[in-house]
Amino acid sequence: MRGSTTRRPHPVDEMLPVGKLAVYGFQHVLAFYAGAVIVPILLAGAIGLSERDLIHLINADLFTCGIASIIQSVGFWKIGVRLPLLQGVTFTAVSPMIAIGLAAGGGTDGLLVIYGAVIVAGLVTFFIAPVFGKLIRFFPPVVTGSVITIIGIALLPVAALDAVGGGSDPQPTDPRNLAYALGTLAVIVLIQRVFRGFMATVAVLIGLVLGTLVAWLLADAHFDSVADSDWFGVTTPFWFGWPQFSLAAIISMIVVMLITAVETTGDVFATGEIVDKRVGSEDVARALRADGLATTIGGVFNSFPYTCFAENVGLVRLTRVKSRYVVAAAGVIMILIGLVPKAGAIVAGIPHPVLGGAALAMFATVAVVGFQTLSRVDFHDHRNVVIVASSIGLALFVTVQPDVAKAVPEWAQIIFGSGITLGSITAILLNIVFHHIGKDFGPAVAGAPGEPTVRLDQVNKMSREEFVETFGRLFQGDSPIVARAYDRRPFTDINALRAAFQEALFAAPDTEQRALMQAYPDLGCDAVADGTTGEDSRRDQASAGLIHLDEESRTEFARLASAYRERFGIPLIVCVRDAAGREALLHEGLRRLENSPTQEHAAALIEIAKIANHRFSDLVAEANPIMTARTRAFGTH
Repeated sequence: MRGSTTRRPHPVDEMLPVGKLAVYGFQHVLAFYAGAVIVPILLAGAIGLSERDLIHLINADLFTCGIASIIQSVGFWKIGVRLPLLQGVTFTAVSPMIAIGLAAGGGTDGLLVIYGAVIVAGLVTFFIAPVFGKLIRFFPPVVTGSVITIIGIALLPVAALDAVGGGSDPQPTDPRNLAYALGTLAVIVLIQRVFRGFMATVAVLIGLVLGTLVAWLLADAHFDSVADSDWFGVTTPFWFGWPQFSLAAIISMIVVMLITAVETTGDVFATGEIVDKRVGSEDVARALRADGLATTIGGVFNSFPYTCFAENVGLVRLTRVKSRYVVAAAGVIMILIGLVPKAGAIVAGIPHPVLGGAALAMFATVAVVGFQTLSRVDFHDHRNVVIVASSIGLALFVTVQPDVAKAVPEWAQIIFGSGITLGSITAILLNIVFHHIGKDFGPAVAGAPGEPTVRLDQVNKMSREEFVETFGRLFQGDSPIVARAYDRRPFTDINALRAAFQEALFAAPDTEQRALMQAYPDLGCDAVADGTTGEDSRRDQASAGLIHLDEESRTEFARLASAYRERFGIPLIVCVRDAAGREALLHEGLRRLENSPTQEHAAALIEIAKIANHRFSDLVAEANPIMTARTRAFGTH
C-alpha cells in the first residue's frame, strides 16, 4: 500500500467547524460594531438627517460592511487580500463627508453629493491599486502620522458636540448631559483598566449599552421608532436618490481614499506578521482593489468609504485565531443584522451624550496612534517640524473657525471646510516640496553658531579625516571608534548616523574598548573642573554640579574612584546627565563595586554610549538655531 501525506493548509486558509466560525465571527462583530455604526450616526446628526434616514443608514452600513469583509477575506480574481481583515467605514472620511454634505445644503441633498464622491473615489482607488506601491514613498511617517493625528483632533469637536446634547439643540450647561458623557467614558476606562482580552476589546460597546440603559431608566432615551420599524428590510441601490457629482467633493474623497490606502497597507503588513504569512506588493494591490470595490458598492447601496479595521487586527493577535473564514463568517452575520431595521432603530435611539462620551475615547485614541507614528519621525530634521506644524496648524485653524471656508471660492470650500482634508493635503504637498523637489541637502548635524553648518549630505561626502575631526568629540580621547563609524556610510538620516557610532562602539575589539574607557576622567576630579579634560567632559559633569564640589564631597568621590580603579582597572564611567544628583551617583558607584569585571566592562560601554548620545544631541542642537533656542529656554542645554 503506497503511503501518502496530506499537506495541512496554512492557518489562514483553515476552514473551522461551523459552530466555531459562528462564535469567533460574532466576537469580531462585537469588537467592530460600535465603530461600525458611529460613522452614520455622526454624519446623520451633523448634516440634519431624520431618524428614519439614520435607521436606514445604519442598516445599509452593516449590510455593506458584511459584503466588503467577505470580499476582502475570501477574495476573487485579483480582488481581496485573503487575510483575516474585517472591513468598516473609515473614520478619515467623517469630517470631509460632513463638510461635503453641509456645503451641498445638508439633509438628503448633501447625502447625494457625498455618494457621488464616494462612488468615484472608490473607482479611482480600484484602478490605482497596482501602482500605489510607487506612491508609498510620498506617505512616510511624517505624513501619515500628521494625518492620523489630525483625524483624531479634528473629530474631537464632533464628539464634544454630541456630549453636550448634539444636533441643533446642544445644552452644555445641562448636568445630565455631562453625567451621561463622563459616565460612559468612565465605564470604558474602568473596563480597560480592570479587564484584559475580549472584554477590553468591547469596552466601547459595553459603555454604550450601560450608558443607554441608565438614560432609558431615567426617561432620557427613547425607542419609539423600534415598534414602528419592520423586522425585515432590504437596502436598495440609490435609496435616497441618484448621486450628484461635484469636482471639489470628489477630489476631497480621493484624498481620503489615498490616506486610507496607506492605513490599509499598514494593516495588511501587520496582519501578515500576526498570521505568519508573507505579504508582497501584489497582496497590497489586492487589498486596495477590495477597498475600492467595497467603497463603490457602498456609494451605490447608501453607505460610505471602506478600509480595514485596526481594532479587528488586534483581535486576531489577541485570540490567535488566524482563519480568514472567521472574518467571512462575521461578514455574513453583519449582512443578516443589516437586514433587520429594528436593530438599526435600537442603535439610533442611543442618546447623544452617551455617544459623545464613547466618541471622545475613540477619537482621542486615533490621535494617540498619530503620536505613535510621529515618534518614528526624525525631528532633528527641521523640514519635518515644518511639515507637521503647518499641517496640524492649518487643520486646527479651519476646525476651530469653520466660517473661514466662506472666504475662498466655492470650489475650494470643500477643502477649507474640512480640517482633515486641508491638513492632509498640506502634509502631502509639503513633504513633496521639502523631500522630493530640488536637491536634498539633508538635516543639519553639526556646527556651532557663527560656524559653517554641516549637513547630512556633506557628512556622506566627507573624507575619513574630516569625519573624525567633526565627530571626534563624541568620545573621550583619541579613539578609533569614530573612524569605524565612517565605514557605515551613507547615512540616510540622523538616526542612522547616531546608530553608526553606537554600533562601532560595541563592535570594537576589547583592547580598543578598554583603551577608550581609560580616557574618561574620574567623577568630580580637578582636571574636569579646570577644563583640562575638555569642554565636553566639563559640560557633562557640570549638569550634576560635580565641578563645584565642597571638600567633603570631593573626598567621597575621590575615595570611590580609587576603590573602583583598584577593583576594575578603569575609571568609574557614569552618564552624569541621566543621574538624579550627587547622592545618586555615589550610591550607584558603590553598588557597581559589587559587580564582576565582565559586567562592569559591559556597563561602562553602555554609559559611554549614553554620553556619546548626549554629545551628539549637543552637536545637532548647535547646528539648528531653533532647537538651540528651545533647549536653552527649557534649561536642557
